[in-house]
Amino acid sequence: MSEDVQQAAVQPRIRLGVSSCLLGEEVRFDGGHKRSGFISDILGRYFELVPLCPEVAIGMGIPRPPIRLQGDPERPRAVGVRDRSTDVTGKLEQYGRDMGRTHDDFSGYLLKSKSPSCGMERVKVYGEPGTPPAASGVGIYVRSFRQQQPLLPMEEEGRLNDPALRENFIERVYAYYRWQQLRTTRMTPRKLVEFHAAHKLVLMAHGQEHYRALGRMVAEAGKGPIGELADAYIARFMAALKFRATPRRHSNVLMHLMGYLKKHLDREDKAELLELIDRYRTGRLPLIVPITLLKHHFRRHPHPYVAGQVYLEPYPEELLLRNMI
Repeated sequence: MSEDVQQAAVQPRIRLGVSSCLLGEEVRFDGGHKRSGFISDILGRYFELVPLCPEVAIGMGIPRPPIRLQGDPERPRAVGVRDRSTDVTGKLEQYGRDMGRTHDDFSGYLLKSKSPSCGMERVKVYGEPGTPPAASGVGIYVRSFRQQQPLLPMEEEGRLNDPALRENFIERVYAYYRWQQLRTTRMTPRKLVEFHAAHKLVLMAHGQEHYRALGRMVAEAGKGPIGELADAYIARFMAALKFRATPRRHSNVLMHLMGYLKKHLDREDKAELLELIDRYRTGRLPLIVPITLLKHHFRRHPHPYVAGQVYLEPYPEELLLRNMI
């Protein structure tokens, strides 16, 4: 792994934006909260959690009359539930723009689901009286924030209950953080190539098509403006990581890694590793089991290419994200 990528992999407390109510702050319209134990107690050990509540920030008070999304599902407005003359759309949009510009130090954002200000997706949008709401909206604040930082990993607290979505979000946060660290100094073709090289197996786990497409982009490094290429690369890279890394794709990566050990493992070792990979692929073991055995073998038989890969430890093992079946 290059020196730049190695330095980026040494993690301080990465900053995450978090809807304040998810951290137990009593900021909701009714004066309550929606504390998430996983976010506060688990993620709080590894990340600096920065609470933000746009409705309080724009002066709506606690408690306050509730608001909802109303009108065109593509461009709704945030209005009062009981008093439709209350319209805070502009204030929420401006606060989203301001925070999006201010907090370019965030590496991810955790949001309150279904909120007319903070909901990431499927927020109810109300139309004409008597018609059912369309669950197709995005919170006004979040939509505006995301326009400033379109690549920032975002997730809602409810979706973190899905182990696959939880792992995907955390993986994207750490990958984006590594990229942010590389961009603290001048980008060069070499730095781009090294970042891509370190993430090759990560990309393979999310789809061969992404791995190949990003490889073709990196092959152009040095042939044109590196800043434009780097921006296009990270946009495609972050989009690729949104695709789930399935057991079948992970198994292909594990088999690929096993190929680097073929000269070192005896028949019994190979049979054991193949058995564990197959049991993971068919849902009988968590991913951490074949990963742990592979790491054991690579400690005994180091390989420079594998040592430079992020895949075997893309985030702290203590988060236990690969321990679920």
